Amino acid sequence: MSGAAPHTADRPSTERPILRVRDLVVHYRTRQGIVHAVNGVSFDLARGETLGVVGESGCGKSTTGRAVIGLPPPTSGTVLFDGVDLTRLGSARLRALRPRMQIVFQDPIASLNPRRSIRDIVATPLRLWNRAAGPEVDRRVDDLLRSVGMDPSVVGDRRPREFSGGQCQRVSIARALALDPDLLICDEPVSALDVSVQAQILNLLEEIRTSRHLAMIFVSHDLGVVKNVSDRIAVMYLGTICELAPTDVLFARPAHPYTATLLAAMPGNDAISHESAGITSTSSASEPPSPIDPPSGCPFRTRCVFAQYRCAQERPVPRQIAPGHEVACHFPLSTAPGDAPADRALVNE
Repeated sequence: MSGAAPHTADRPSTERPILRVRDLVVHYRTRQGIVHAVNGVSFDLARGETLGVVGESGCGKSTTGRAVIGLPPPTSGTVLFDGVDLTRLGSARLRALRPRMQIVFQDPIASLNPRRSIRDIVATPLRLWNRAAGPEVDRRVDDLLRSVGMDPSVVGDRRPREFSGGQCQRVSIARALALDPDLLICDEPVSALDVSVQAQILNLLEEIRTSRHLAMIFVSHDLGVVKNVSDRIAVMYLGTICELAPTDVLFARPAHPYTATLLAAMPGNDAISHESAGITSTSSASEPPSPIDPPSGCPFRTRCVFAQYRCAQERPVPRQIAPGHEVACHFPLSTAPGDAPADRALVNE
């Protein structure tokens, strides 16, 4: 990510995670069948930590981020936020916790009311939740706008249509921070922005995360962006997490063939010799399977150069191969077979 400062935050503490997601499942019913958008996703998130979630379009990364805060409600699984299971709460109790969980959406302009002034947009959460009244509202709004690098005397009375995408995203971030959340979900927050503006927003999010000790889930399809903001990265494929590791480890020693394929496709990424591992940028060039009819066993087996008979029969479960490094693969790259054995006959069937 050109121009973005590398993520240099201290490692998360050993305190109880603020977020624990276990076996998260999200299914949608359509005329064509049931869409398996998210299938058994599990992870923890500490205070002050940023978890990057990456994968190609349709892998379920945005649905995972939104389902964590109940948009949409999960089909099954548990989401423990500060020890409280959100999936078991009634609407009133869930609403009471919502101020502590905020989201920044992908399209900054569409997420803002075009008829409201910037000052009104940022002030709305404060008024709805009775966090401030009278002159205190104006003071809080001014502070929030300054915290995202905007002059309230210049922008306060203007409308979203008068600003660029990057400026609107700053307003969206200010609005999300109005209620002092503990968890911030960033759903592709820079994908619609120019490269130079992306760097500004990423640096801003990092400053906010550090100063407020926020926990963040950063969803993106861009590995370069995620690398610069994340402490750990979860790689998703067809609704599942296939690999979860600290950022530096994931880029230096990817264990899942899909992760290695993604890294091989990054321009100028020479951190690992993918060719020597049998991985190229075209190893999985075919279209992914439909989430309505996912393959048996390993979701990635139909595109994997290492797939064997076992991969079609048994779904791999995440297992730890190093401290903090989990992979859902029967044959991770460190142990992937070099010669094609006889039982690889059912590959891609």
